[in-house]
Amino acid sequence: MNNFAYIKARSLNEATAAIQTNDRAQYVAGGTNLIDLWKYNLTNPTVLIDLTPLAGQHTVDEQNDGTVRLDALMTNAATAYHPLIEQRYPLLSRAILAGASAQIRNMATNGGNLLQRTRCYYFYDPTAPCNKRVPGSGCAAITGYNRMHAILGTSTECIAVFPSDMCVALAALNATVNVSGPKGDRTIPFRDFHRLPEQTPERDNTLLHGEVVTSITLPPEGFANNYSYLKLRDRNSYAFALVSVATALTLNAGIIQEARIALGGVAHKPWRVTEAEDFLIDKPATDHTFAAAADIILQGASGFKYNKFKIELAKRAIVRNSMMALNPESQRPGAQPSA
Repeated sequence: MNNFAYIKARSLNEATAAIQTNDRAQYVAGGTNLIDLWKYNLTNPTVLIDLTPLAGQHTVDEQNDGTVRLDALMTNAATAYHPLIEQRYPLLSRAILAGASAQIRNMATNGGNLLQRTRCYYFYDPTAPCNKRVPGSGCAAITGYNRMHAILGTSTECIAVFPSDMCVALAALNATVNVSGPKGDRTIPFRDFHRLPEQTPERDNTLLHGEVVTSITLPPEGFANNYSYLKLRDRNSYAFALVSVATALTLNAGIIQEARIALGGVAHKPWRVTEAEDFLIDKPATDHTFAAAADIILQGASGFKYNKFKIELAKRAIVRNSMMALNPESQRPGAQPSA
């Protein structure tokens, strides 16, 4: 690791001003991803601007309009176990608890979760070409071992996937991201926060230079009655998803009134297809209905040598998770299957 200066920010204005003074300055909060990137020589900041002392950035607040604001510096663990989140947004709580390990969730922040980088093995390998690490060098994953890689939204430049569990739920919930920067404050719809690789895979999101995530806003509707988060992975803990699914439903006598389905582990960003969600409206909540929606969601999916299985796996996961959402209580530890 290189030598670096350390600044403990006392205000957002101080933090955003400090990052303008050096193009190798970086914000730090929990640091759970930053330290990994630093150890692998993927980032070498010369100035660290510590955001954790900022007052008022560690809370969950219900607003007058019924929305809920998650502060960016609140830890993943504190968010997942917060009574308001468990009660109104259990889908988000489940997704957070499916990620990483308890130790990491105790350190990782909500803002940092949105900004984490891919875990593509070629990105971390300095001997392999990687357009995300060195733009223009090529993508070793396309012709290499690509079992964990994307099947949707890929480009000739990159087939990496975004690793977050939390963000899959946030996508399904239609969250918004609130940011602050040298040019002021702005709000970004969650669907527009992360990018597809296209020709510039080195850019993970739509933040401008110097902007910092300050909070995440959840809409009033949390789908607390019918929801499910399913994560399929090679081992039961501390592993990234091959495919994950967040499903949120509103039902009336077994008929779907509203539906949200987001996928993780399949693209450069959480993947939603509103056409499939619109298709589900006024349809019976059956496996056949969800299978038809899954076909719509996976239209255009294309696998590579080692990950073609993900297409069928994703379709089956959508159906399974949507059926699980009909009875969320069945997902609780120790719950017995219904007759």
